[in-house]
Amino acid sequence: MKLITTPDEGIKPVLAAVKAARRRLAIVIFRFDLDELEDALAAAVKRGVEVVALIANTNKGGEQSLRKLEQRMLKKGVTVNRTDTDMVRYHGKLLIVDRRQAFILGFNYTEQDIESRSFGVVTKSTRVVKELLRLFESDACRTDFTPRVRDLVISPENARSRLHAFLRKARVSLDIYDPNASDDEMLALLQQQAGRGVRIRIIGSLEKKWEEEEFAAVQPLRGMRLHVRAIVRDGRRLFVGSQSLRKLELDERREVGIIIRDRKMVRKVEKVFNADWKRAERKKK
Repeated sequence: MKLITTPDEGIKPVLAAVKAARRRLAIVIFRFDLDELEDALAAAVKRGVEVVALIANTNKGGEQSLRKLEQRMLKKGVTVNRTDTDMVRYHGKLLIVDRRQAFILGFNYTEQDIESRSFGVVTKSTRVVKELLRLFESDACRTDFTPRVRDLVISPENARSRLHAFLRKARVSLDIYDPNASDDEMLALLQQQAGRGVRIRIIGSLEKKWEEEEFAAVQPLRGMRLHVRAIVRDGRRLFVGSQSLRKLELDERREVGIIIRDRKMVRKVEKVFNADWKRAERKKK
């Protein structure tokens, strides 16, 4: 497994993977405005790579740009599928390369996102890649999907139960990046954990009624835009994904995340979190 950190690495790891693809690329798009990546996908088609795109049916204020993107990709030989309308929004960000490597991203393929604080996970786990391919095909064909791989956190199917269990198992600390945590069940659990002595720090924001409970230290990200959703538990486990602790993102939208046990990756995210926290504290003073 590998970690992508933005804005540090930007889109370079994704771009390199697209350029290296030999047989097939499957890409899930919610927002997209990167000309360099669009050109790389077109170049992949020209060299004989099958490129399949699953493009969101809608996003806030961007439906027209999504439809224009569809038309451009179709002209370049990309097979285009549009997500169904059965969910409020399709918000996952995935790239699957040659059926062997998967990118689970917290950021969109946009200039704004790659200049924001976010993370992505690159995995070659056969089990995970096969499951994500199954999800991709299910959503492209608009069929029901039942998760089979425990470490993948997929909304709306298993995200609430998996993240609830993830938070419940904390014994020492929870360091959370979340732009807008507001789900009552999840925040009540965090409050209970704080009562048991778990230290909770949040970079982002809490719904006001919960912020007033003062069970967590909360600070905004300073110096850059926050887009990531990630949680470090006890310095030993990590969640990275597209879903915040919000009811809508847990229960009504397609979101994709992953739970990671690789200690090296956990330490990397923890290091970034601590640096962001210290920067926020200095600016607060």
